[in-house]
Amino acid sequence: MNLFDVYPVFDINPVRGQGCYIWDDKGTRYLDLYGGHAVISIGHSHPHYVKRIARQLYDIGFYSNSVQMPMQEELAAKLGELSGYPDYSLFLCNSGAEANENAIKLASFQTGRKKIIAFKGAFHGRTSAAVAATDNPSIIAPVNETDNVVFLPLNNLDAFAQALNEHGSELAAVIVEGIQGVGGVHIPEPTFLKAVEAGCKKAGALLILDEVQSGYGRSGKFFAHQHAGVKPDLITVAKGMGNGFPIGGVLISPNIEAKHGMLGTTFGGNYLACAAGIAVLEVMEQEQLLDNATRMGQRLMQELQALPGVREVRGQGLMIGVELEESCAPIRKELLEKHRIFTGSSSDKNTLRLLPPLTISAREVEAFVSAFEAIVYTLQEN
Repeated sequence: MNLFDVYPVFDINPVRGQGCYIWDDKGTRYLDLYGGHAVISIGHSHPHYVKRIARQLYDIGFYSNSVQMPMQEELAAKLGELSGYPDYSLFLCNSGAEANENAIKLASFQTGRKKIIAFKGAFHGRTSAAVAATDNPSIIAPVNETDNVVFLPLNNLDAFAQALNEHGSELAAVIVEGIQGVGGVHIPEPTFLKAVEAGCKKAGALLILDEVQSGYGRSGKFFAHQHAGVKPDLITVAKGMGNGFPIGGVLISPNIEAKHGMLGTTFGGNYLACAAGIAVLEVMEQEQLLDNATRMGQRLMQELQALPGVREVRGQGLMIGVELEESCAPIRKELLEKHRIFTGSSSDKNTLRLLPPLTISAREVEAFVSAFEAIVYTLQEN
């Protein structure tokens, strides 16, 4: 049997990771500034993380959600404390798509409505409702097509006001990323998010903040939307939540009442996932990684903005988009093949994405800036 060929892959076989670095099967070391789509939050193979999961595996790895699991409550309490949402509830699942799927479902349950407002450039996942709210027709199968989702331009107050006037009485939710990742690292403006929050309240709809990529300290605050001072009804998380172990979740406002059978998952919130999730939060707190993300992010953005060929640098903390005058593909290729540095791209083709572990140091920042600078100056000369 062959693998179903849906992923374009680099000819690199990583066999070991430590901190901000990975090594391939030939012993070549790479600086990882992409973290597998922002998944690696506390660094590859962090010793505390490894110890937590290994110890748990010796005890028990899995049972279903039909039994008591105090580790789930421990994870929820720690997440509530560090994120600033201690009064919210937590539903645990396995991925960002699943988190968004359940958040949309909860909004529909709560309001009895079907209509969703999403934004151009959005990526919310590949499951049924999540992919319908994703602005990429090429990954929407006929079975996922629906007229329940209205796409609006991000940060356009007039378009939002008009849509609210037209669809307000049938609107279940507005879903927006804390920072658009795949769309090119575009940040919802604070005034826009506040207007969306107020509009949802007025229409009786719920505000869903997709923090799957932008959450867990990546922006320098626990959640990116906290830069704008809004308080969503539902917050979705995954990626950095488990540092590579599959885990996701929905933070749910106390105004939403739980009912048995309302949501469900087989693997979500298992012992190993909880061990990974707790370890990540402990490391984030002990090593003050939100502060580090702010400092290192500011340093990266300031140095990159001054380089030739750079049209704009966007981002918060360690979620950074470097928009170039030309396609970023040649630069990414040279960074990987010559300088052994992993980076990411965006749907707009010109924007290089940087999503390093939150543990990145000044040494790694300077290594990347030096390599990037050498490439762009060479391109300018040619």
